Amino acid sequence: MKLFSFIFCLFICPFFALAQIEEEVPAPAYIKTVQFRGSTAQSQLPLIRLGETLRLNFDDIIGDEADYYYTIDHYNFDWSPSVLAKTEYMEGFDDVRIFNYTNSVSTLQLYTHYELVVPNKNTRALTKTGNYMLKIFNSKDELIFSRKFMIYSPLVTVGVEILRSRDLDYIDKKQVVNFKVDSGDELLISPDKTVNTLIIQNNNLKNTIKGVKPQYVIGNVLEYRYDEETSFYGGNEFLNFENKDIRGSNNTVQYIELRKLYHNYLYIAPTRATRTYTYNPDINGNFLITTLQGNDPDSEAEYAWIHFGLDHPKLPEGENVYIYGNFNNYVIEDAVKMSFNDKKGIYEHPLLLKQGFYNYYFVVAKNGEILEQNPISGDFWQTENEYDVLIYYREPGGRYDKIIGVGNALSTNISNVRRN
Repeated sequence: MKLFSFIFCLFICPFFALAQIEEEVPAPAYIKTVQFRGSTAQSQLPLIRLGETLRLNFDDIIGDEADYYYTIDHYNFDWSPSVLAKTEYMEGFDDVRIFNYTNSVSTLQLYTHYELVVPNKNTRALTKTGNYMLKIFNSKDELIFSRKFMIYSPLVTVGVEILRSRDLDYIDKKQVVNFKVDSGDELLISPDKTVNTLIIQNNNLKNTIKGVKPQYVIGNVLEYRYDEETSFYGGNEFLNFENKDIRGSNNTVQYIELRKLYHNYLYIAPTRATRTYTYNPDINGNFLITTLQGNDPDSEAEYAWIHFGLDHPKLPEGENVYIYGNFNNYVIEDAVKMSFNDKKGIYEHPLLLKQGFYNYYFVVAKNGEILEQNPISGDFWQTENEYDVLIYYREPGGRYDKIIGVGNALSTNISNVRRN
């Protein structure tokens, strides 16, 4: 019996391992300013068309020109590893050292800046659509951090519209995403089983709705006209600061101190949940590295301690305030947790960030989970948010989940009326 159990485990365990869901590994404290993007100047979730360029930049503030290597893996819709071999989705090879790096120039904080561009002479092309994970390893083959990205091919048309919620309890707080998928002359076989969907708010993979099935199928058009199932809290416009002039205050930086590094003190942010909504243009949580102190922001931008402050009463035990944005890939961690200053009656926290323009806001989390309704920033139906809708398809007998279409919409065109 024991021999049978051992043999059974030997055969079954690999299948369980293949079914494991892959999560991103956050960057350690010495890895800063991870910029991951496609063709945009600002760092954001790479959602790129098949054949387009993928870019990764990051800084190592130890500054010792360490060796880093990268791998690229393909995944299913649910982020379990796909069965495809590397040769099936990649021309060339990975597990290659990142050779493109430069040391900082005339900066108070020394750092080494690394840049990876795919395709390159080693990884010549990624040939399949779907979910991917880029992993960065050190010379000891230790995983340092990883990031998700997606590749799509526009085989279907995805129309997206943003609506106010029809639920009276949330009509002032939520936005609803309706969409339709038109496959043209191509037939999507058994779409209830073969088609999967993913809706992303503001390029944040930690704020998504997935797996919604078509409500109606009219010919070759799939209709998704849900209300509650595809609704998001509107949130509020992101706060921002810019310190491209490291020595000058502005309408977001109140004053500056120079110690070993520059310290930029931001104006104390108010609690906005109880205030009237005010439109404030933003870049939906992303960031852009800029500097006036040099010509090349990658190697000449300074690092500064950014001092955040929030005017909000002390929260109950177990609830904590975090600084939230793409600058750390929307990770809830101790590095961005604010402390309450009893003497000043405010929350405050410093972060070491590279010069640039940053979007952020404050969230409340308990046991690592963000509270659904934010008592600091509030939720407003008018908030300008960006939504991406991804359509996955695995035809009968298919071996992997393709991304066959992407739709995009801004809630600036939000409507109370559903269109045909």
